[in-house]
Amino acid sequence: MTKSFKIGGMTCAACTRRIERFVKRLDGIDVASVNLATEILHVSFDENLTTEAAIEAIIIKAGYTVIHKEDLKKQSPDNTLHTIRNRLIVSLIFLLPLLVISMGHMATMQVGTVFLPPLLVPETNPLNFAMIQLGLTLPIMLIGYKFYTIGLRSLFQLSPNMDSLIAVSTLAAVLYSLFGLLQIAGGDTSYTMSLYFESAGTILTLITLGKYLEAIAKKKTSNAIHTLLNLAPKTAHILENGTEKEVSAADVIPGNIVIIKPGESLSVDGEVLDGHTSIDESMLTGESMPVEKTPGDLVYGASINKTGFFKYRATKVGKDTALARIVKLVEDAQESKAPISQLADTVSAYFVPTVIVLAILAAAYWAFTGASTVFVLTIFISVLVIACPCALGLATPTAIMVATGKGAEYGILIKGGEALETAHHIDTIVLDKTGTLTTGAPSITDIITEGILDDTLLSLAASAEKGSEHPLGQAIVQYAVDHSLHLHTLAAFQAIPGEGIEAILNNQTLRVGKSSWLLEQNVSISKELQKQADAFAADAKTPVFVGLGSTCKGIIALADTIKPESKEAIGQLFAMNIDIIMLTGDNSHTAAAIGRKLGINHIRAEVTPADKAKEIQLLQTRGRTVAMVGDGINDAPALTRADVGIAIGTGTDVAIESADIVLMHSDLRDVAKAIELSHATMRNIRENLGWAFGYNILGIPVAMGVLHFFDGPLLNPMIAAAAMSLSSVSVLANALRLRNFHFKS
Repeated sequence: MTKSFKIGGMTCAACTRRIERFVKRLDGIDVASVNLATEILHVSFDENLTTEAAIEAIIIKAGYTVIHKEDLKKQSPDNTLHTIRNRLIVSLIFLLPLLVISMGHMATMQVGTVFLPPLLVPETNPLNFAMIQLGLTLPIMLIGYKFYTIGLRSLFQLSPNMDSLIAVSTLAAVLYSLFGLLQIAGGDTSYTMSLYFESAGTILTLITLGKYLEAIAKKKTSNAIHTLLNLAPKTAHILENGTEKEVSAADVIPGNIVIIKPGESLSVDGEVLDGHTSIDESMLTGESMPVEKTPGDLVYGASINKTGFFKYRATKVGKDTALARIVKLVEDAQESKAPISQLADTVSAYFVPTVIVLAILAAAYWAFTGASTVFVLTIFISVLVIACPCALGLATPTAIMVATGKGAEYGILIKGGEALETAHHIDTIVLDKTGTLTTGAPSITDIITEGILDDTLLSLAASAEKGSEHPLGQAIVQYAVDHSLHLHTLAAFQAIPGEGIEAILNNQTLRVGKSSWLLEQNVSISKELQKQADAFAADAKTPVFVGLGSTCKGIIALADTIKPESKEAIGQLFAMNIDIIMLTGDNSHTAAAIGRKLGINHIRAEVTPADKAKEIQLLQTRGRTVAMVGDGINDAPALTRADVGIAIGTGTDVAIESADIVLMHSDLRDVAKAIELSHATMRNIRENLGWAFGYNILGIPVAMGVLHFFDGPLLNPMIAAAAMSLSSVSVLANALRLRNFHFKS
């Protein structure tokens, strides 16, 4: 069984490792993976060995909370932002006078202007000077109490996290300052200029500012989901006992008759019962042109009715609608972990304990060299504060969140971080033919006549085929209907299996079918028509002969035509140095013709679904990273076998479920876009990790006093706190740059 838990109280990558470690202690746990950016824990477990309640209990034991559905609204990005903003405002209210009081005497000495009232001047009233600073620092500590409750508990449980660093550093500053205050109260005023209250207050406030900026950035990363969710209307109009009634969209059930007026959005999926209209389905398909809808056609929730009034029967509601499935795919992708994140997770597991050890060693070294207590404390606090496991933990998931949201905007649904990461390694793409490179349905490509007009020939053929269920016949009838051609009433209609259609029109026999059959029926076919038919067959087209009386009047050629965008898409992939192979169950003659038109040289024809999967496996054994693009049920094994399975959005549900990436626009050019997005995302992740690692590699030695060896400056703890906060914010800001990514293809 797989279950997701929303976790509260996490602050950095060390927290994710702690939760995973605790949960994995339970029997029956197969997988436990935490995403810091979304705060989601995914667990796969054996229900016979453990339960959801046991998992929740171990999460709480680890020091965190489980947020249930009923509490999610309280934990929404807006509410979180509001809470942190209030904490920041209150902290600033106390910090500003704290800074004025603690540093006012310095300004007095520098410019000769008195910034403090006499009661707070340290030279004359040192105890007042110290007491008021304590009074202003305590509220800041109280409002940031979670730093201490979470940080100290994690420290005592030997799983220190970022909060532990903040708690230890600020407590060290405050405890030393309290010691100084007691010395001042005892008459030793030398400690007046060695108080660290303002450092503790500033560190806590700057960390809160960083959290606030993080919350703003995180809210932006989830904009794609909110945009999708807001597409669907909140209410619907249904017919109940012949009366129109407005209900909540959530209350619509399958079978309800829904009424839609011009300009309204559809609330659920369904089938048109009555009326004719055009609907904007761009939110699902990316197609800007409205789609005509008549009774029997399917319609989708969140699409927009452009013109007519119509009624439809609800078929899919709630989580079963097309929109809900898209949202679920994007959410699952954003909650997943990419393999590259394991590096950051591994480092984070050892990071905080290492920082604490380094802080102690640095402080001990400077104390041993005879440095003052204030100097040693500055070193100790700065090392603890400047370290930033947050940046490491956020580097990968935030980039994935933004990238999957960006993909969703363009109709490219990426199901997980692993697919997004693997896609940038793709060097071979295997393409299905029917429905992927071609339209998947026959259509008329050529009309050749002898002695009659094209429209007359088509009218004769469509009249004969209007009762046929054969795909070629249906394509001819559809063409005639689309072009408003007249259809004749025929007598003595008869379908000859495997041969064609025979009927009587104005006392003449009308035959539509194969040339061999027409010849058997003594219908003459000119050499020119037969020559043209052979050319059509060589070009992977199917010729249909139309005979009236004893003479063949012409040929209608039909084919599963190549999609207009296929050639451009193939060119884009070749330009990316990707090898392309076409696998099809169709005959080699047709496959070769399609391949020739598209410039594909590597073709495997007449392959079974199992053979497709074997072909991909063979490529993988040769060291290739393979993507499979398909749309049918027969493509599902190959989509699953491939390193990255890419499904055409108009394909079958089985293909879509088997794939790692779904192209909702059914446009093959989006394959190149998905690979481009993968390259951009991996580049962004590497930048984020490079910054996070580089920041700590450079920042920690500076905080330890390395520059002081060369008469350089000593890092102020307040500057260290600002730098630490900005490190996380910079990683988030860099990830958000993906929102402005522009596709080349």
